[in-house]
Amino acid sequence: MKKLTLSLLLCSMLSVGMQAQSYTPTKGNLENRKEFEDDKFGMFIHFGPYSVLGNGEWVMTNQNINVTEYGRLINVFNPQDFDAKKWVGIAKSAGMKYITFTTRHHDGFSNFDTKLSDWKITNTHFKRDLLKELADECHKQGIKLFCYYSLLDWTRTDYQYETGRTGQGTGRTQKSDWDSYIRFMKGQLTELLTNYGEIGGIWFDGHWDQVDKDKNSQSKVNWHYDEIYKLIHSIQPDCLISNNHHLAPLPGEDFQAFEKDLPGKNTAGFSGESIVSQLPLETCETMNGTWGFNITDRKYKSTKELLHYLINGASLNANFLLNVGPMADGTIQPEFVQTLGEIGTWLKQNGNSIYGTRGGVMKAQDWGVFTAKDKIWFAHIINTPKQSGYIFIPEMKQKLKKCYLMDGKKELKFKQQQEGTFVYMDGVKIDPIDTIIEMEIQ
Repeated sequence: MKKLTLSLLLCSMLSVGMQAQSYTPTKGNLENRKEFEDDKFGMFIHFGPYSVLGNGEWVMTNQNINVTEYGRLINVFNPQDFDAKKWVGIAKSAGMKYITFTTRHHDGFSNFDTKLSDWKITNTHFKRDLLKELADECHKQGIKLFCYYSLLDWTRTDYQYETGRTGQGTGRTQKSDWDSYIRFMKGQLTELLTNYGEIGGIWFDGHWDQVDKDKNSQSKVNWHYDEIYKLIHSIQPDCLISNNHHLAPLPGEDFQAFEKDLPGKNTAGFSGESIVSQLPLETCETMNGTWGFNITDRKYKSTKELLHYLINGASLNANFLLNVGPMADGTIQPEFVQTLGEIGTWLKQNGNSIYGTRGGVMKAQDWGVFTAKDKIWFAHIINTPKQSGYIFIPEMKQKLKKCYLMDGKKELKFKQQQEGTFVYMDGVKIDPIDTIIEMEIQ
């Protein structure tokens, strides 16, 4: 039985294109992992020619737009109002510590001045290297820059589109050349890691295009992850790597990504193998219903809903990567800016209970969750307690020294006994978003 299990494991690793290998992170890489866990909150940015069509980032494959037809967008995509200072300023005001930007999405368009493709931002009427301006501003304002990079491509003919789940209606007929495509990706990654200063991380996406829906571990191509990850770490050893492959982490990856779900959950159907690793964790979500700009998408999540996502994520040790899809002119739509400003205001007052904390100290209760920093626990009351006048924490083994409201430092009475801890809320008005109790542990 043990031999069979080992064989299945090896087959699984080979099927995703990763040869068994050892990976020893550098000291700087480990330090960056810790900083990443401390940061807790980042901005995801989906932006490209699809923004012109105003129907989300998947419009090319969803509407089976031919490569030639879609390519005409290079003549109309012109983010003339893009201002890197404004983008980074919005993120910073929201309390975000890093930005993950789509350097190349599934339509294959490069938002940087690559020498390996003519399908790029500097060949539009905009002409400028958008990524360079964003990178320079991030470095100036102390915001880390992560590069989203698509593994799949709906426009290139060397990508093995014949076996892909998406992009089948874009009109490609030429036989693919997988070795050529791998060389192309390696070349672009080298450019990203060489020409834009320090890169906080590479965020891969698209592995799932080459697997059957019911067999997430069986890839139809060899992604050469061992070579790609080694290349990244050889150029910038401290750069973090994550891959949104919906699998357990592979050797060479530095943090684990979850899409539209908290770690361990699979409500959105993207975490088929929802094993939560010991690596730093991150979950990403949209502010409305789509990642790229969608002119008719009015499903805006409330500030309260997004803050609860952030708080719940932190309680599980996960960062929250919150997406904006700028409009084609390069501006972030006002609905997003307003909500991000409200989140930033909340974090200015309550950020100590989020930034630099760790989760997993106590399981969630019906009234809320916990974060912790050294010997301070933060009890986040995000749901109205069932009991009037107190909250109950079952099976709490740690001895309490003191309890008080984070807002105003009003001291609260408590009682600890065998079945759990009672914290009395007499006279406390429950905040509609989060009532935070600081608990000093002896």
